[in-house]
Amino acid sequence: MTRKIRFISPTGMLGAGFSESYFRAALSPDIAFVGCDSGSIDGGPANLGGNEPIFPRAAIKRDLRVLILGTREFDIPLMIGSCGGSGGSWNLNWTWEIVQEIAHEENLHFKTALIESEMPRETLIQKYNDGKVKALSPAPAIDEDILRNADHIVGMMGAEGYVEAIKQGAQVVLAGRSSDSAIFASLPVDQGFPPGLCWHAGKIMECGGAAVAQMGKQEGLICTITDDAFTLEPVSPDQKCTPLSVAAHALYETSDPYFMLEPGGEMDLSNAVYEAVDDRIVAVKGSEFHPKPYTVKLEGASAIGYRSMILGGVRDPVLLESLDSWIDELKQLVANEVENVQGESIRGKYQVSYKVYGKNGVMGEREPNPPEVCNEVGLLIVALAETQEIAKTIVASAGFIALHLSVPAWEGYLSNMAFPISPHVTDLGQAYRFMLNHVVELDEPLELHQIQYKEI
Repeated sequence: MTRKIRFISPTGMLGAGFSESYFRAALSPDIAFVGCDSGSIDGGPANLGGNEPIFPRAAIKRDLRVLILGTREFDIPLMIGSCGGSGGSWNLNWTWEIVQEIAHEENLHFKTALIESEMPRETLIQKYNDGKVKALSPAPAIDEDILRNADHIVGMMGAEGYVEAIKQGAQVVLAGRSSDSAIFASLPVDQGFPPGLCWHAGKIMECGGAAVAQMGKQEGLICTITDDAFTLEPVSPDQKCTPLSVAAHALYETSDPYFMLEPGGEMDLSNAVYEAVDDRIVAVKGSEFHPKPYTVKLEGASAIGYRSMILGGVRDPVLLESLDSWIDELKQLVANEVENVQGESIRGKYQVSYKVYGKNGVMGEREPNPPEVCNEVGLLIVALAETQEIAKTIVASAGFIALHLSVPAWEGYLSNMAFPISPHVTDLGQAYRFMLNHVVELDEPLELHQIQYKEI
């Protein structure tokens, strides 16, 4: 008899939503577990640094309610990774509070594991002094003070915490910052299925139904791993996987479509083969996993001040013909005005950034095909300063100068920008930056990840 393990990923991000009917129909006693990713750094460092979830509480609670009720009915373990968006301690406990609410409202009783990803700072500093914190490329310079004073630092855990939690009887596992793939590779690897297949399947499953040919609405996948292949089947009868759609997922969020690092090893997809089982299901064979020294990626965020912004639309064809030189003049005039208002002591204590959407706004200097002249552009001006009031003052001055700054082809008083939002100056609050792009070598996989068990 062919050995196999089956599991479900209902959505690529907790809180993004999915169809309850499709998820419920996919549940059965032979499902070994349900996993769901809840985190990302797509939105930048503020979620980690500022203790902010990615999705609103109501959206997270809706998805968790569906997942908990379904998995408890069939006595299936549920594992959530990178809780609360960034997986920091606040985010993890925020998710735990929601789980408790659901359990009390639905009169449910179960054992929960909370796996921490914020490690003791002195332990991390000792690792740094022992030469076990390694820079990735590119990485900022760090020292003991940066590690000690960062608002939050998390370590992206591997598979072992999930395995340990399930072995200790946890029925719901809430993990801090986690390798997305580890959520789904954990139990299959522990049960002896080929690691290459398990990690490759995990890489695809963490995105829910993103590997279907045409996703449309976010739905999930069912994965079945055997000793020589894994198969992917959409939970929605209206969606299908194809060899191309599954293979293409190796290009998503990777710098190399064949080799991808995970805690304890490297996925090798160079010999992977993708075959259609039928018009909806795809089988994958040949994926490999090569053991390496055990490291986890570190993510850290620190507050850097306060931001305010202005967004305006520019439509004047004469101005657009000389846009670059106009912005260069704008930058100099703004710098002069900032010192006029704040004094020379402000020098080096603020930043003003200018993004021109419609002309290299996304890629900047790396844009391979810059347009010569645009029809219209959106000009985003953002000021960063030590206080919100200073940031607001700077960006208000920048907006006024930009509004009326002329070009040689025009004479008289001009209004260059249309503001789509009123008031046109928007305070963005405290700003953060990522201050780590490093990994830390561990002596054993769980030395930085404490597990707490809670009974509801």
